[in-house]
Amino acid sequence: MRIAVVTEAFLPQVNGVTNSVLRLLEFCKVQGHDVLIIAPESEGAPTEYLGYKIKHVPSISMKKLIPMAVPRKYLEPLLEGFQPDVIHLASPIFLGHYVARIAKRAGIPTVSVYQTDIAGFARHYGLTIAHNTLKKWISRIHQASDITLAPSKWACRDLEQSGVKNVRLWKRGVDLVNFAPTRRDESLRVNIAGSRDKIIVGYVGRLANEKRIDDLAILDRQPHIKLVIVGDGPAAPRLRKELPNARFVGYQSGTELARYVASFDIFVHTGKHETFCQGIQESLASGVPVIGPDTGGPVDLIEHGVTGLLIDTADPHQLLEAVETLRSHSSLDLMQLAARKSVEHRTWDYINQQLMGHYLDAINQVSKERGLVA
Repeated sequence: MRIAVVTEAFLPQVNGVTNSVLRLLEFCKVQGHDVLIIAPESEGAPTEYLGYKIKHVPSISMKKLIPMAVPRKYLEPLLEGFQPDVIHLASPIFLGHYVARIAKRAGIPTVSVYQTDIAGFARHYGLTIAHNTLKKWISRIHQASDITLAPSKWACRDLEQSGVKNVRLWKRGVDLVNFAPTRRDESLRVNIAGSRDKIIVGYVGRLANEKRIDDLAILDRQPHIKLVIVGDGPAAPRLRKELPNARFVGYQSGTELARYVASFDIFVHTGKHETFCQGIQESLASGVPVIGPDTGGPVDLIEHGVTGLLIDTADPHQLLEAVETLRSHSSLDLMQLAARKSVEHRTWDYINQQLMGHYLDAINQVSKERGLVA
């Protein structure tokens, strides 16, 4: 199959969109698919990945939001020359919308992946007008796609309520070899906490205002809790001041990240605009119970009372109570086993095989619309 992958984020920028695209490209390489990558340019950006060529377009920084790729006219002849069977739009915004229109004119099937709640981020920053505009914009983008894939039931409903048709649930995979309970490291725990008596509560993710990491202040003030923050981002300097007792270990990846996650006693995520939340899934794979917000994607991932707790993480009293509840849970060992079991079927191979099925459905759908299939 010839696949054009159009992504709003790519290396060297590392986030959920980039990681999902990388796993797709690795799968395509093993399966022998031919891929063209279209991605935003940035300092240090690669020109190829796994032998697949990358065509860059300019990008601009938007105040308080993630950088946006800028479409260019050369994309149309580029796609015509590549002749893709299907176009994969990863978290489409401006670039994705532009390519979706090209594809519609050319009769090329498109599958878009809804992954970033840009409108929710805008609302968090008090940009009400931007939120409403972005909500309509995102809806128009996905309405232009033949199939839209969303990572959670909440995200599916959100899109459908905005008028998007043909929305399907497509979750994310997880590396079950890297993220595993066997990565737990007692020496790392002692090094982090300075004592074997403290309970370690960890957060992993981008350090940005919309993630609401400062909601963890109530935990940072407890002498028997050691708060560990894994990640980096624009809010890091402020958070170091607001969480003075926390251990900030910076950005981690690969086996080092897995060691940190498996060495937590409890994982906490406070972001309320998550369409999914890969950090939660990786913690569950590591056998670590999770406390997450009772909104958005985490609701699909955390089984309340079985693999963790769903609460209003913005309420400090609920948050502290949730940590204490898990800490003293009589069946915590069973909860740890249940956490791992809840994601054991979600390998990236399994998830990307599902994606190939969606590609074929989009191809057949467009063929029928054009009268190419009886």
